[in-house]
Amino acid sequence: MHSADCQSKMVKIKGGTYVPLYGRDSLQVTIADFQMDVYPVTNKEFIEFVKANPKWQRSQVKKLFADKNYLKDWRSDTELGDRQALKAPVTNVSWFAAKDYCECQGKRLPTIDEWEYVAMSNETVPDARTLKSYNKFILSWYEKPKTFNNEIGSTFENYWHVYDLHGLVWEWTLDFNSVLVSGESRKDVDNDTNLFCGSAAVGATDLMNYAAFMRYAIRGSLKAKYAMKNLGFRCVRDIIE
Repeated sequence: MHSADCQSKMVKIKGGTYVPLYGRDSLQVTIADFQMDVYPVTNKEFIEFVKANPKWQRSQVKKLFADKNYLKDWRSDTELGDRQALKAPVTNVSWFAAKDYCECQGKRLPTIDEWEYVAMSNETVPDARTLKSYNKFILSWYEKPKTFNNEIGSTFENYWHVYDLHGLVWEWTLDFNSVLVSGESRKDVDNDTNLFCGSAAVGATDLMNYAAFMRYAIRGSLKAKYAMKNLGFRCVRDIIE
C-alpha cells in the first residue's frame, strides 16, 4: 500500500494552543511547531536498528531497560516470528528502547501534549473531539483485538497527513508517566460504566472524555521497561529555526 522508502517520512505540524482533557486543570497548553513521523516505526525498521545496535537485541538487552516481554514473539534477535509482518508497527518494545531508537535517528519521542494535539484531528479538521462519530470510532478500536499486526497506513490519514494514531497500536510518549489521573479529574467520567450499556443517551463530550481517560489510564499504568503486544511508538523532531 505504501512504499518502504516513505515509512520514515515526516510532516510538519503547525503548533497552536489546546486544552488537554485529563491530568491538567484544563489549562491551555501551547505547542510549538514540530515534525512528526507519518507512520509508527515498523518491525522492518526496528530489525535494522537492533542489527546496528546489538545492545537492544533480545538476548543482549539489560533487564533494567526491558522486561521479559521485550520482542518476545521474534524468532531470534534479528528475525520476526511467523505471523509478524515487516510493515506492521513494532510492538513489545520498552520506553527505553523506543527513546534510544528515536535519538539514533536524530529525533525524539513526542510529548503527551504533542501526541494528543495531533491525535485530536480527523480527516478534515484539526480538532474533531466534539464529534460523536469520531469518538465512537476511537472507542470501537479500543475494543478490537489484534490490530497491532495490521500494516502501517491501514487507518485514515488525518488533517496533518499523519496515519495510525488511532486504530493500530497504543504509542509511547516521552513523558508518559508525568500525568496522573486525580480523583478530581475522574469526576468527568463518573458515568463511564453506563457508556456501553445503552442505558442513556451518551453525548460526544462523554465519549471524548472516556477515550482520553482510557489513554491516560493506560499511560499511568506503564513503567519504562514494560513491553506490550499492542504498544508501539513513532518519533518527532524539533524544528530549529
